[in-house]
Amino acid sequence: MTNYFITTSIPYINGEPHIGFGLEITLADVLARYARQRGDNVIFSTGTDEHGGKIEEKAAELKMTPIALADQNSAKFRELVATLNITNDRFIRTTDKGHEQRSQIAWKNLQKDIYKGKYVGWYCVGEEEFVTETVVKENKGICPNHKRPYDKIEEENYFFKLSAYTPQILKAIESGAFDVVPHTKRNEVLSLLKEGLDDISVSRPKDKIGWGIPVPGDKTQVMYVWFEALLNYITVLGYPENEDFKNFWPANVQVVGKDITRFHAAIWPGILLGLGLPLPKALYVHGFVNVSGQKISKSLGNVINPAEIVKIYGVDAFRYFFLRHVPSYGDGDFSWEEFERAYNNELGNELGNAVQRTVVMLEKYQKGVIGQIPDSEHDDAVFHEALAAFKFDRALDSVWEQVRGLNQFIEEQKPWEIAKTGDQDHLKEVLSSMVSDLLEIGEMLVPFLPDTAQAIKNIFAEGIIRAPKAVLFPKIENFKAKEV
Repeated sequence: MTNYFITTSIPYINGEPHIGFGLEITLADVLARYARQRGDNVIFSTGTDEHGGKIEEKAAELKMTPIALADQNSAKFRELVATLNITNDRFIRTTDKGHEQRSQIAWKNLQKDIYKGKYVGWYCVGEEEFVTETVVKENKGICPNHKRPYDKIEEENYFFKLSAYTPQILKAIESGAFDVVPHTKRNEVLSLLKEGLDDISVSRPKDKIGWGIPVPGDKTQVMYVWFEALLNYITVLGYPENEDFKNFWPANVQVVGKDITRFHAAIWPGILLGLGLPLPKALYVHGFVNVSGQKISKSLGNVINPAEIVKIYGVDAFRYFFLRHVPSYGDGDFSWEEFERAYNNELGNELGNAVQRTVVMLEKYQKGVIGQIPDSEHDDAVFHEALAAFKFDRALDSVWEQVRGLNQFIEEQKPWEIAKTGDQDHLKEVLSSMVSDLLEIGEMLVPFLPDTAQAIKNIFAEGIIRAPKAVLFPKIENFKAKEV
C-alpha cells in the first residue's frame, strides 16, 4: 500500500470562511478520495493559522483574549470542513501545543542558517507580510487589499539564509523533482528564483507582537507568523521523531491559492532544505473565485458563505460547480444564476434525469430486476490523466461526456419502443447497458460527488433496483437569482 500525504494551506482566522477556501479544501478532498479509491494509505491535513498581529489587534478590539478569538474563529473553519463533506484526517491549529513545541525544535535545527540583523522597511499588518519599497510606491503607501497604510518599521529580527538555497530550489523545480502546477505559476516562480532570493526575517520583537511562538533562547522575540505557519505541514505529522513523519513526508501534493505561491514555492522549500528534508513532490496552485465578475470584498457586500449555497442546493451541487465551472488552471466566477443553471441543466436534467428514467423503465418493464450487467467499454484514460495533472474541470468534463452519451443512447435506442415489440432479450440488453454506464459514472464521481456516487450505487448495485425516495437533483427555480 502506497502512502499519500496531501495538505491545503491553513487559512488565517481573522475573517469568516469564504468560497475561496471552500474551493481549496474541496480540490484537496477530491485528490484524497481518489487516492483512497485506488488503495493508497492517505493522510489529508488542513487547519487554521492563528498567531500574529492581526489576531492580537482584532482580539483587543473585541475585548477578547487572542486565544479566545482563535478558538471561536477556528471552529468556523472546522464547521465548513464538515459542511462540505471533507474527509481530512488531521486538522491542525498553530496554537496547538504540539505545533508550538515542534516549531521550536525546527528553529533549533535551522540554527546554522539563522542570524540576527536589523530590518528597516515596510510592513503590512493586514497581510502579516514585509513588503518592498517598490510595492509601497506602486500602491501609493496603502495596501489595496486592506485599505490601511503600510507601517515603516525599524527593528532587530532574526533572519533565515534563504538566499543560500536559491540554486537548489531552482534545480528542483527545473528538473521536475518539485513540480509546480500549472506551468504559468511554475514560470513565475522560476523567474523569481533567477532574480535571486533575499534572506528573510523569521521573527518579530515581542514588544511589537506578543501573540506568537517564543524564539528558543530569546524571550524578546517571537517567531514570524508566516515562518511558523509553514511548519504546520511537518509538525502535523509529528516532526521530527514520529512514525507518520518518517513514513509520509515528503507530501505528494500541497494545494494552495495563487496569492501565497511565493511562500510555498520559494520560502518553504528553503526551510525544508535547511532542515535537510526532501521537498514536496508537487505544489498545485489554484486561482481565485470572483462573484458576478467582481473580486470578493466585504466593502462590496459580495462575500458568499459556502454554507448558504449548501443549505439551498446541497453539498454535491456545491462541489460540482466549483470543481467543474471554476477553471483548474485559472480564476473562476460564481453567480447565483450560473450556479442554478448548472444545477438544473447538468445535475438535474442530464445526470438526475438519466438515473430517474432508468429506474422507471426497469420498474415498468422488468419489475426492477436488472439482469446481467455488461462490462464497460469506455476508455477512462482521459479522466485519470486529467486528475493526475490536477485538471479537475477536465476530469468532470469527461464524466459528463459519458452522462450525455448515455442520454443520447437512451434516445437512440428508445427502450419504450423496444418494449412494444415484445423483444425482451433486446430490451434487457439495452437496460442493462444503461445500468452499466450509470455504475461507471457513479464510480468516477466517487471523489467528486460522493453522496451522488453512493446514491447511484445504492440504486443499481444489487441486481434489483432500490428506487430512490426522491430524484437526485429536484428542480429549483430562481431561488436566489431573484434576490440578486
